[in-house]
Amino acid sequence: MALTEVPDIGPVTARKLLAVYKKPEAIFSAPYKELCGIGFIKSKKAKNIKEFKGWEKIDTQLKKLESKKINVVTPDSTGYPESLKNIDDSPIVLYTKGSLQKEDRFAIAVVGSRKYSSYGRFAVEKLSTELSSLGFTIVSGMARGIDTLAHAAAVNSGGRTIAVMGSGIDVPYPPENKLLMEKIANSGCVMTEFPLGTQPERENFPRRNRLISGLALGVLVVEATADSGSLITASCAADQGKEVFAVPGNINSANSEGTNELIKNGVKLVRNVEDIIEELAPVLKGFIKTREKAKLDLTDDEQRLCDIMTAEPRHVDMLSRESGMPASKVLGILLGLELNGVAKQAEGKKFFLA
Repeated sequence: MALTEVPDIGPVTARKLLAVYKKPEAIFSAPYKELCGIGFIKSKKAKNIKEFKGWEKIDTQLKKLESKKINVVTPDSTGYPESLKNIDDSPIVLYTKGSLQKEDRFAIAVVGSRKYSSYGRFAVEKLSTELSSLGFTIVSGMARGIDTLAHAAAVNSGGRTIAVMGSGIDVPYPPENKLLMEKIANSGCVMTEFPLGTQPERENFPRRNRLISGLALGVLVVEATADSGSLITASCAADQGKEVFAVPGNINSANSEGTNELIKNGVKLVRNVEDIIEELAPVLKGFIKTREKAKLDLTDDEQRLCDIMTAEPRHVDMLSRESGMPASKVLGILLGLELNGVAKQAEGKKFFLA
């Protein structure tokens, strides 16, 4: 923890120092001239190490971490994600709530815009739910929009999800996701490389994005504008040798400019989970869980509505006209179908097949 607080000592330099000295305390006790004699350590960095005075702060942090039941995970801890150990600039300290499990190595990162359309909501909820049901861990950044929907879909389907924060673990961001964060910690893991009290500063999020991609086998981008931060995550994935996937969008929608550009540049176009599984097949090795959807006995009226509905949200009045049933009756049937997971509701009393 102290090593991460030393100015100008980032994850890459810290890892190199640990490779030489094995233990962090040996780095702090090494003579100044000896540190300067290491090829990758300049005099300024050596001076920063020797002049470090933040031990009282570290002691305070340790007490707070213990009182808040927050885990401190280092690369030699059993709880450190194996998938991050292969990344050059992976953190030497992670703060976590919840648990990391071996099967979390079979993870897909799902990211996208903070502002989303009904189509984006449909796509992220459908794909995240199905991936989760097949046993994949869903990784995202707990941001507003697509990230939040991906986490919630995993939690609601009883699956595992990992949220990577761009702030201290005691600083929920966005604030309205505090309850979701607690749910994720109970059934998955919330993690960050930033110490307690770190505010969600703008520069933290690109750093966070490399961990989102690093934890996953591949990154799925669902709705992203041309300047979306999600594209940084996709770029990190490509740099790390991970797969990148994108959901195609409306050519007139600014929300899909980023995803459509990714597809234009050669990333895998995703229409369904099979497209993802097909691409990852060589590394899955029989991991996929088999799951048969329960067959529901639909009434004649329910079947009639299902035959009319599509994956595109349609207003209840339109469904009423096409089915020949009163809008009040149609609404009641649709709510029943929604409870059974057959249909879903978008904004403005619009419904679509799940």
